[in-house]
Amino acid sequence: MATRLNISEFIQESRFNAFHLRLSIIGFLLIVFDSYDLAIYGAIVPALMKSWQLTPIQAGAIASYSLIGMLFGAITFGMLADRLGRKKVICTAVIMFSVFTVLCGFASGPTSFSVYRVIAGFGLGGIPVTVIAMLMDFSPLKKRATIATVVLCGYSLGGILAPLLSIPLIPRFGWESVFWVAGVPLLLLPLLFRYTPESTFALIRSGRKAELYTLLAKIDPSRKIDPHSEPYETEKSHAKLPLTDLFRSSRGLSTVMFSVAIIFHLILNYGLVSWLPKLMMENGFDMTSGLKFLIVLHTGAIIGTLVLGRLADKWGIKNLLMPLYLTGTVTMLLLSFNKDPVLLYVLVAVGGAAVVGAQSLVQVYIAQFYPVHARSTALGAIMGLGRIGAILGPLLGDICCRCRCPSRLCSRPSRFQGFVPSWLSRWCKTAIRTTAHRAGLPRTMRPFPANRK
Repeated sequence: MATRLNISEFIQESRFNAFHLRLSIIGFLLIVFDSYDLAIYGAIVPALMKSWQLTPIQAGAIASYSLIGMLFGAITFGMLADRLGRKKVICTAVIMFSVFTVLCGFASGPTSFSVYRVIAGFGLGGIPVTVIAMLMDFSPLKKRATIATVVLCGYSLGGILAPLLSIPLIPRFGWESVFWVAGVPLLLLPLLFRYTPESTFALIRSGRKAELYTLLAKIDPSRKIDPHSEPYETEKSHAKLPLTDLFRSSRGLSTVMFSVAIIFHLILNYGLVSWLPKLMMENGFDMTSGLKFLIVLHTGAIIGTLVLGRLADKWGIKNLLMPLYLTGTVTMLLLSFNKDPVLLYVLVAVGGAAVVGAQSLVQVYIAQFYPVHARSTALGAIMGLGRIGAILGPLLGDICCRCRCPSRLCSRPSRFQGFVPSWLSRWCKTAIRTTAHRAGLPRTMRPFPANRK
């Protein structure tokens, strides 16, 4: 009788090697391109408004269109990735967001531009959920959080690249040129298709056993694989509609709580990015200094995320989340009561590390909580719904700052957006942990099983 090979355990017990490094580089570049394409609009808004004589309301509406596209793109591509495999979906999403972002540079007016942004947003929404799921599929258990958080630093780098490239390109070639840069991923598509691994579950379903074992040999070259063994995954999906897997095995409450937590994460994240320069100007700083605070925020996010990923693998993610929520809350409150430039730079950097770092860890939390066959569906559905927070964040900041009250009170967006996610996320974490315990989920499916020595 042929022995059986548990694919999930084989990958979890592997050690970090050249295969994982190449996978991390691929994921990092994809996240950078995705973030750059999303951040482009904010960098060219002044030039676009001047060119097309747009009002602030029209410009704001166009900004929301890509977020709407991302909402539906995340859900759709997430479900497809669990059915067809990550590789095909990633390549399709790259083609979609790259082509239509480039077309934005050739748009004849606001209408065609808006249509292109919606379709590009659809592709942009598919990248993060499939990339994170792919990383969880192939990463060693003890390095999952480190690998994922390093890759997710691409968000901040892409956010920095957009304004940095806009500064020299717009004066010389116009705002359209910033969108043309988004075509670079298309040039790298052949390499992406060649080096992105096919999902193991897709290989098992299609009976490509030889290709699967060749892939496993790259993941862990030190282990010998019996060519006559029978590969299998820990759990299979029997649902006709992928979304129903998110509510099986007592996961329903956890799914709802994850969604609520992500919505408030994105309220705070997008609220900060959208209103930080404005809030700093309200406190007496000029526009240049306001933009510097934004760069400090992203820099703090990169450094913090790198450190937190390593700590998460050592101590467990759930043990880090509450201190991060409290740190973010205190930082947002202190920003409202300080005008000292040095202290403000420090607070903004710490806030970036806490806010963005916690969001990155929660995404890894979600990916580890759900089984392989529902991983990208869960990320897509939850992150897709989270786009509601991305839309609400800037709007809440706008409402609070329209009060025309003193500058200290004008920082109420930071107070409100800092306190609520902290309180609510604590409740969400408790609910998720409780449902996992009641369901009696196996260790590989519980959120952040204890670290193995």
